[in-house]
Parts: sequence; C-alpha cells; structure tokens
Amino acid sequence: MRIIVCGRRVAGALALLLALGGAGHAADIHVLTSGGLTAAYRVLGPQFERATGHRLVTAQGASMGAAPDAIPQRLARNEPADVLLLAANGLDALMATGKAVPGSRVDIAESLIGMAVRSGAPRPDIASMAGFRRTLLEARSIAYSASASGVYIETEMYRRMGLEAELAPKSRKILSERVGTVVARGEAEIGFQQVSELLPIPGIDYIGPIPREIQQVTVFSAGIAANAREPEAARALIRFLASPEAREVLRKSGVEPLAGG
Repeated sequence: MRIIVCGRRVAGALALLLALGGAGHAADIHVLTSGGLTAAYRVLGPQFERATGHRLVTAQGASMGAAPDAIPQRLARNEPADVLLLAANGLDALMATGKAVPGSRVDIAESLIGMAVRSGAPRPDIASMAGFRRTLLEARSIAYSASASGVYIETEMYRRMGLEAELAPKSRKILSERVGTVVARGEAEIGFQQVSELLPIPGIDYIGPIPREIQQVTVFSAGIAANAREPEAARALIRFLASPEAREVLRKSGVEPLAGG
C-alpha cells in the first residue's frame, strides 16, 4: 500500500521537523515498534530523518507475548531502545515493570481489527453478526496475531460469541509474522489482524472490519524507554508522530489519529 501526502502537508511537516530537530546533535534514535503503526511510521520516519539529521534504528515486534522478537522480550534482553510504539495496554505494562518512563505515554491512533482472505477467494459477508458467525463456522482454518488483536480473539471474542469449542481447534496463532502473509500463502482460509497490518500485504483481499458488536478498538501509543540514551531526540520524534502534519499519513495507513488537533 503506497501512502502519498500532498505537497502542502509535507511542507508543513518538514517545517515542524526542522523546529523539532534544530538544536542539539544528530542522534541515533532506537525505535521498537509493533505492527499497528508500522505502515505510517515507514512514511513519517524518513521525513523526520531528512529534516532533523537524526537516524532511526528500528526493530519490530508484537506489543505483548512471549515471541522472541516481541517488544517486552527485546526490552528484557536489554536491547537498545529510545522510543516505544505499541498498544497502550502493552506500554502501560512496561511502565509498571520499570521498562518505560512513567507519564511518557502519548496516544497516537485508534485501530480496528479487520479480516482478510486470499486474493481471488470468495468474499464472505461479515457486515452483520449473523454473517460473521456463519463465516467463522464455515471456515476451514483461521489465523490471528500473537499480539493485541489475537489475544482478544483467543481469550474473549470466541467466548463472547459462544463458539470457543467450535473455533479454537481450527485456529492458529501467528508468531513473528504478519497474518496476511500466512493467508496469502494459503495456510489459513481467513485471517484477523489490525486493519493497518493487513492493508499493505500482497496476495490477500481485505474484507473489512469485524462487526462493531464484537469489535475491539486498540489504542496505539508512543512512550520513552526507561534506559533511553537519546530522550530529547526521542521526544522530538513522538511530538512529530502526534502532530497535525502526521494525521493524513496515519489515516491513510488504516488507523484513526487521536493526537494533533
């Protein structure tokens, strides 16, 4: 998925970035990001680098969970980190355990859970709860993420729908890989993940968000790592991600901006 920002917006963003990065030395800013903000970050990050002279050193992982590349596991190994971009509840947990700076949380965007099928496959109707329920029961295999959306599906959504016994045996949690990639390979008939994580994946058809009656809204936030080596540069990056100039990119990536007026 290609995200294009109009020239006026880019000019405004770069003017802000110059103000943010005008003082101090050029820094290497280590960023740990989960998938929900990745598509927008890939557009906004290079703008920030060009205007400020800072360099972003980025690693990706789930907001939670025991996968080796999950953000909590990276921090437990003391991997370098200045900025943390992840689900708000995951960031709060890191603050509670001393891995992120208390009070540094800035909410960036809201995200919905979406569903996808392999390109060319029949497109199920999931606009209603009846259609969604039928789609899940008829599916031969289901994939969901190991992070915020998948935790909700596995521990709450199936149970709320009264379908845990029927769906759990044919469901698979995907570690350290985008769910859409698994669906594109034909290894799962349907897949669930944050909308912004499904949209960029080739080889799948995005069907839409799951019904509002069973939807979970996830807030993705930015925070400062407790052992940040470049806290001021980190705050400059977070200010930009939360700025009005970033809103269009965030929205086009599949999330709804919260900050920036």
